[in-house]
Amino acid sequence: MATVSGLTVYPVKGCAGVAVERTAVGVTGLAHDRLFAVVGSDGGTLWQGETPRLAAIRCRLRHEGAKLALSAPGVADLVVDVVADGAARPVNVEKWPGAGVDQGDEAARWLSEVVGRPARLVREPARESRLGADPTALLVVSVSSLDGLNARIARRGADPLPMDRFRPNIVITGWPEPHTEDRVGRMRIGGAEIGFGERAIRCAVTLVDQTTGVKAGPEPLRTLADYRREADGVSFGLKASVLAPGDIAVGDEVTVTEWR
Repeated sequence: MATVSGLTVYPVKGCAGVAVERTAVGVTGLAHDRLFAVVGSDGGTLWQGETPRLAAIRCRLRHEGAKLALSAPGVADLVVDVVADGAARPVNVEKWPGAGVDQGDEAARWLSEVVGRPARLVREPARESRLGADPTALLVVSVSSLDGLNARIARRGADPLPMDRFRPNIVITGWPEPHTEDRVGRMRIGGAEIGFGERAIRCAVTLVDQTTGVKAGPEPLRTLADYRREADGVSFGLKASVLAPGDIAVGDEVTVTEWR
């Protein structure tokens, strides 16, 4: 029987994830997932491929989302009040409407010190106004897929990789064959129904040690290139849409209702 063995929310795009035991799932994905982003002076999203230090920033929403706590090695922790509805600044953040609600100078100074370049923290405005299913709302990876990859990496004489290199939202255990998630058309987990969106094309983010925020390649991209090549890169995991919102929890059974 396949079950959920891990759930991770990433409150700030590109920063560390927060493991949770239970969460609501809506059309935008897990509750509060990628609600905030770190942007540069030009409004573009900072990402780990160019700013690997982001991975070492821990983020946690407190007081029912009213405050955001930030921490990173070598600097004092910071807790800021979340500005949900304020002055918006132009930003270029995937899936956002071209603007983000700025979270203030204190957060900007803290982030700039941590990443070593000018940065500001912004929140997605009016997330609840998004309409329609997002085909890439969730990232799903199975344990068997990671086991298969690590077996290939080991044959090269390299060290195995942890699951966090792939930053999944949902980790599934119990499927005996690697990449079973590729073949799922629809599946039910807890009170939610999830549908195939696309195979997840992997980038330089997978080369970053998610604990230290330091690039540690060439794996997994080197080995994935041996057997997971796609027209636009190498794939690992499933990007999925939410067909029916609901709550899901670690330990929930995963029932595939339609295979591709």
